[in-house]
Amino acid sequence: MADFRASLSGAAPASNLDAPLAALWWAAKGQWDEAHKTVQDEATADAAWVHAYLHRVEDDLGNARYWYRQAGKPVATGSLETEWERIVSALLGSGKA
Repeated sequence: MADFRASLSGAAPASNLDAPLAALWWAAKGQWDEAHKTVQDEATADAAWVHAYLHRVEDDLGNARYWYRQAGKPVATGSLETEWERIVSALLGSGKA
């Protein structure tokens, strides 16, 4: 997580990040459109989870609920920061960086 956070000082995510992590990188930089574009056409559960988070960020809860269902995850109710950290930790923990 520390390395991922440190990478946020760069201009773009590391090329070895998969789409869900790259999208979370863009989201942390406040680049919602870039984050959404990065993950929207991915057909994995991890991508759906990130997609759900992004729609929660934009306060589109109906759309977010759809993507949580696609991801097989419960709808998040905590802070956006906590959810971002949870997703990043889960994805990094599964060796996807």
